[in-house]
Amino acid sequence: MEIVVDSNINCRIDSYLSSKIDYSRSKISKMIAQNKILVNGKSTKNSYILKEKDIITIEEYIKEEINVEGENIPLDIVYEDEDIIIVNKPNGMVVHPAVGNTKGTLVNALLYHSKELSKVNGEFRPGIVHRIDAYTTGLLMVAKNDKAHMILSKELEKKETTRKYIALVWGVIKEDTATIDAPIGRDLNDRKKMSVTSTNSKNAVTHLKVLKRFKNATLIELKLETGRTHQIRVHMNYIGHPVVNDPVYGRRKLIDDTGQCLHAYLLGFKHPKTNKFMEFKCDLPECFKNILDKFEKESL
Repeated sequence: MEIVVDSNINCRIDSYLSSKIDYSRSKISKMIAQNKILVNGKSTKNSYILKEKDIITIEEYIKEEINVEGENIPLDIVYEDEDIIIVNKPNGMVVHPAVGNTKGTLVNALLYHSKELSKVNGEFRPGIVHRIDAYTTGLLMVAKNDKAHMILSKELEKKETTRKYIALVWGVIKEDTATIDAPIGRDLNDRKKMSVTSTNSKNAVTHLKVLKRFKNATLIELKLETGRTHQIRVHMNYIGHPVVNDPVYGRRKLIDDTGQCLHAYLLGFKHPKTNKFMEFKCDLPECFKNILDKFEKESL
């Protein structure tokens, strides 16, 4: 398919095409990233502003099939009963499969471990009630049946679930406690990233408490009030204290390739069947401790 822009419309290519062809904006963004959409025979970006006489070439969109299978991948199970599983996710593990990444995920490991997982989120996210980033470590709740899943999801929606993180961030935070209340949405210049923005955003609230100050970094505890994509990483970057070793929002050179210093160390919720409040904690992973040790030594 070929489209010739007949006037100076001062419009981004993704917005323009979503009004011209029967593809969603997210699908258009993926096709642009895969060079399935070209401008004047060259690759482009979502943010490209179209000009008069630009020639847009669009290849036929072919949806990639995803087959999800169980894999014998070790799991660090903190707790399990007939309704839930609490998992301590390791560094580098993606939570669920997606196009181009169908193996080695937490879901693959869960499918091998248990024949009973909720189906509320579809066949590619069985049991997954909430997510954390691939290079964030720590606790996740998994539902083994649909009823448990719905109850746990409702708790999250009502902000009745307690989720606390430990993070090492760049710079010295002077305040002992703080609350970041800033809406988060897609970055207008890079659709793969999130940012604090007033455009197509949702409210996001993060509470922080300083645990220890170093020469040029701060160890903090964070409590989520909302659960937006990349919320902690975006909020800390927004206030000028990005997470150490964050490859996307970190601003600075990576210390190593072991993952960002962000760990979901505490998870509390009411059990979906007994209604009893349960709370779980897990220690910092070695990759986090190794980086933390370097800052400890620099401060001596």
